[in-house]
This record gives sequence, C-alpha cells and structure tokens, in this order.
Amino acid sequence: MQEQEKTSLYLVPTPIGNLEDITLRAIRVLKEVDVILAEDTRTSGKLLQHLGIEKRMHSHHLHNEHKATAHLVDRLKAGEVMALISDAGTPGISDPGFYLVRECLKNDIKIECLPGATAFVPALVKSGFSSDRFTFEGFLPVKKGRQTRLQNLAEEERTMIFYESPHRLLKTLTQFKEYFGGEREASVSREISKMFEETINGTLDELIEIFSNKAIKGEFVLVVSGAAKGGKADKE
Repeated sequence: MQEQEKTSLYLVPTPIGNLEDITLRAIRVLKEVDVILAEDTRTSGKLLQHLGIEKRMHSHHLHNEHKATAHLVDRLKAGEVMALISDAGTPGISDPGFYLVRECLKNDIKIECLPGATAFVPALVKSGFSSDRFTFEGFLPVKKGRQTRLQNLAEEERTMIFYESPHRLLKTLTQFKEYFGGEREASVSREISKMFEETINGTLDELIEIFSNKAIKGEFVLVVSGAAKGGKADKE
C-alpha cells in the first residue's frame, strides 16, 4: 500500500469572536505541529492560552510575508510541520496566506486547509439574498481603483459581499447608493458570533439613515443584492 504523503503546512481557521467556534481537529493540529505562524502573536497567544496549547509562534503578517516566505519554504522542505493562523477566521481570506500557499504549491509541499470560521458565510446566509451565486469582494480599495471597482460592480447580478471597517462604513454605504441606487436592498452585519452581534436589513437609503444616527462600532460585513437581471440598477 502506498504511503500517504505527509502534510507540511496546515491552514487553520480560528474563531472570529466566540472562542467556542474552533473545531476539535483544529485544536489537535495546533498541538501537533512544530511551529505556528501567526498574524499577531499577541492575539493568537491569548487563544492558545485559552486552549491550553504551548507552542512556538512566529510572526507572519502582511508586512513580512514576502520577505519571510522563501525561508519558510526551505524549512518546510527540510521537514518542519507548520500551522498558519490569522487573528480571526480562515487564513488567506482578506488575511495573509496567499503567497506562502502559492510558493508551497510551486515546491510540491503538501498543504491542508481545515474548514472553519469565516465571517462572510453567516452574513450571507442571514441576509436573505440569493446564495446560490455570489461574489466575495473583501475590502474595497481605499483610494486608487475604488471608483472603478464600484463602476464594474454596478451591473453585477450576483449577491455581493464586502468587508468594511467602522470608520469607513458610512462612506461605503453612500458610495453604494451612488453606484447601485438608493433602493438597492442590502444587509449590514457586525460583530458576528460576538456578544453584540447585529444584522440590519433594508435599502441603502434606509441603512444610511440608520447608521447616520447610531454609534458605529465593530467589524462589518456588507451584503448587497445583485442588479436586476438584464439591466443596470438605477443610479441616483
């Protein structure tokens, strides 16, 4: 019988809020690997302490992943087994991970991605919009390319999903109105799986009014219904 190829790199989702949202398999893998690559070792250290896991951690984040990847690949080829985690959710989804995965694949290093927590799936399901076809856009460009992206999405017929920070929420909703029309239906979810989790549905006009008159705190997932089939949404 052929011996199964050994996994060298595990991509391990971590809770996006509620610490109970981690799988038994994820806990086992984190205990068994040689080292854990963490986006922020301070944040991940709290999770590992909660789980009773003592393990070496190395920082792997947006500012060092290009420089560090080649060295990590060499270590993986030499036999080390690693787990990559982000501060919350699944690595590679609006978080570091893409470059390391790509280089591992180029070097025939076996990777496993465990299923687990990610913020956009519960937000999509709770929105009530079509989930059989959707596009995940993550964070919009902050400056360059932002308007072009929105123009391209104005005719998108699939449900659209975005991540947004609290200080840009109103700006983004207002730009959605400009490009998609104020009557377009949308859903705003915040603090998913946390104590103050909240989802508000309505038209973009209604959502702008709601969030113009309330404190804006937490991390947000915006779900926007697609354009009417065969035509561009009215631009106000």
